[in-house]
Amino acid sequence: MTTEQPVETVDVVVIGTGPGGEDATGRLARAGLDVVAVEARLVGGECPYFGCIPTKMMVRASDALAEARRAGTLAGRVDVVPDWAPVAARVRDEATVDWDDTAAVERLEKAGARVVRGRGRLAGPGEVVVATADGERRFRATRGVLLNPGTEPAVPPVEGLADTPYWTNRDAVRATEAPASLTVLGGGAIGCELAQVFARFGTAVEVVEAGPRLLAPDEPEASTLLAGRFAAEGIGVRTDAKVSSVSHDGGGFTLTLGDGTQLVSERLLVAAGRRTDLRALGVATVGIDDTGRTIPVDDRLRAADGVWVIGDVTGKGAFTHVSMYQARIAVADILAAGGDSGNGGDAGGEERADYRAVPHVTFTDPEIGGVGLTEAAARDAGTTVRTGLTDLAASSRGFVHGPGNEGLIKLVVDADAGVLVGATAAGPAGGEILAVLTLAVQARVPVSELRHMIYAYPTFHRAIESALADLQEA
Repeated sequence: MTTEQPVETVDVVVIGTGPGGEDATGRLARAGLDVVAVEARLVGGECPYFGCIPTKMMVRASDALAEARRAGTLAGRVDVVPDWAPVAARVRDEATVDWDDTAAVERLEKAGARVVRGRGRLAGPGEVVVATADGERRFRATRGVLLNPGTEPAVPPVEGLADTPYWTNRDAVRATEAPASLTVLGGGAIGCELAQVFARFGTAVEVVEAGPRLLAPDEPEASTLLAGRFAAEGIGVRTDAKVSSVSHDGGGFTLTLGDGTQLVSERLLVAAGRRTDLRALGVATVGIDDTGRTIPVDDRLRAADGVWVIGDVTGKGAFTHVSMYQARIAVADILAAGGDSGNGGDAGGEERADYRAVPHVTFTDPEIGGVGLTEAAARDAGTTVRTGLTDLAASSRGFVHGPGNEGLIKLVVDADAGVLVGATAAGPAGGEILAVLTLAVQARVPVSELRHMIYAYPTFHRAIESALADLQEA
């Protein structure tokens, strides 16, 4: 016979401790609130253990190989012998400490928070139930609940796939050796980054994308640029490709495409998007629709009375930097709201979320960064658009750089307002060039001011001048 656990009363319950949830928990606890953080996996979330940090270590290693191979053109003979062992060791020992979150838990506890291991769900306004290894625990949050549930790798409903030992990004970062061959299902950021990483370590790689191009959310010119590099590096790309079935015979995978083509590989990486199980999160108990992919929030991250939501599930960008940005705003609002969990009035934090300049970077080579609206999105929004495009390789720095200099800068301008509403920077240090353009979009810097700036010579970012000079009616 089991005895129902008593309800524990706290100020705030945070469900999910990805980067934003972890940050919010620490901020709230340091502000003096009684905070419980609920985490079913690792404190810190996907980013430090399976995403941003370990994968960028992998990218760094593969880029070093690529540069070494280019040295023969620039500096003399170089013999390159790829070895995955240093990569695996660095990911295990430096990035993830063998996937141990002890240090992250201790940071939260030092701040004054409590960490409860288990899967949390809403059970009504201010009510949270956590399924732990020792049974259920129940909490009543008097100030509110902050949801940061993150996402799980989505597995498409392909015949036979679920019964195979496919990889997701979580398995790929744990790899102790590079496979002989790899099929990547999905041509988004994760799929493209890992495809290039393994290919540079000698893996025969084929990318299968259901849509018409790689990196669909980015500008078409960036997709074309990356496809060209992939072709040059021997990475196969199949677009508009539907997978009808997957099988595994113990030694490898066979993917059958809709046209009957069969692809055989040692490993299969599924990088076909991510999802959150809103029903399991219990959001319907507080009046939130649990049938959608995202949870609508206002500009203070409120989703319902006493419920704040941050991170991927808000649909504002599945990026660590968005989650951290939202955490700051949500925490300020929770603190300003005081003991009133029915935040229907005007009381609350002063800062409002503004997503017009959300940057993102895909860490392939060439590195592809984007901010704000693409040309197509701007036109769909009814904006009178002017665009400017320049070839990064044709810049002075591109000429100096030589091998590996492919890239571009594209500007999307609101012609009526005379300001940038979007930009793409692709090429060496594309994400760093993007910083200038992100500031211009965020601050609505007039194009006339951008034209009159002095850009250091010879830098890659100086090519912004050339893109400005190319602004045309389009």
